[in-house]
This record gives sequence, C-alpha cells and structure tokens, in this order.
Amino acid sequence: MESRYLQKFLGHCLSQALADVVKFQPVDPIEYLAFWLYKYKKNMVAEKMRQMELTQLQGQQELARMEAEMSKQLKEEELLFQQQQLELEMQEKERQRLEELEKQKLEMEMQERERLFLEELEEPESSQEEQSGEEEEHGAEIPVEVDGLNKTLAEISDKYGAPNLSRVEELDESTISEAALEPDREGKEQ
Repeated sequence: MESRYLQKFLGHCLSQALADVVKFQPVDPIEYLAFWLYKYKKNMVAEKMRQMELTQLQGQQELARMEAEMSKQLKEEELLFQQQQLELEMQEKERQRLEELEKQKLEMEMQERERLFLEELEEPESSQEEQSGEEEEHGAEIPVEVDGLNKTLAEISDKYGAPNLSRVEELDESTISEAALEPDREGKEQ
C-alpha cells in the first residue's frame, strides 16, 4: 500500500530527479535533489495555473463568439426592420403622391368643366345681353341651371366685380293677385 502511494505521487517525479542526479553528478546530490523537487513543484503549480487560465480563456472566447453571433443577428434584424420601415414609408409617400395627383386631376377636370360651361354660357349670353341690357346694368343675376342645381352667374364666375347677391326667386307675374298689389300702391300714395 505504501509503495502504491509512493508510486502514485512520487514515482514519475522521483524517477526523473534521480535520472538527472545520475546524468549531471553534482557535488552535493542531496541538495541538488531537494532543489530539483522544489523546482518541479513550482513547475507543476505553474502548469496547473496555465491550464486553468487556458480553460478560462476558452470559455471567455466561446462567450465572446456567442455574443458576436447575437450582436450580428441583432444587427441583421435591425437592418431588416429598418428596411421594412423604409419600405412602408416609401409606400405611404407613394400613396400620398398618388392621392395628390388624383386630387390635382379632379381639380383640373372641374376647372375644365367650369371653363367649358362658362364658354357655353358666354355664347348665348351675347345674344341675351342685347335683350336684357337694362337688367345687367342694375346688377340683376340670371339663374342658370347646372346639373339640376340653380346657380347664379356670380356663383359660376370668379370674375372681379361680379355681383354676389343672395338668390331671389322671381314669381310669375300672372300669379300675383291685384289684392296683393293694392296695399303697395296705397303705401306709395301716402
């Protein structure tokens, strides 16, 4: 049992130490053997420390590699997210641009319709101006029916100086009774 103990803990060490004593044949072999064993012990402690540091370094390298992979994956996800956001913004801008173009197109169509309508109105108006010159001098407006709506010339025209009077419905003179006119005549006579 003692020999197993010695062989387990001192076998390799002692055999190397005795081989060095035989090889170098120092003047004081006991002192040489003692220093050799101390040096061997320091070397063994240093080797264990180096192995522990190497293991620790490998663990840190593995951890750093995993963090780098996670960082790379996060950057890729962030880039993908930014690309999606940019794509959504581009789609929104394109939608707004198309809406704006549609609005402009509708405005241009409305302006063109108004222009054509005003041109159509001006043609018959030239003949009507001769007949109703007195009415225009007093600022009367001629109601015009457009798409089922009654609009006055002032409402249709954006010309400077066009009168903007409220709409007055004219009644047919044949429906007005003589009785309704008499109080007005009495008021004028007084």
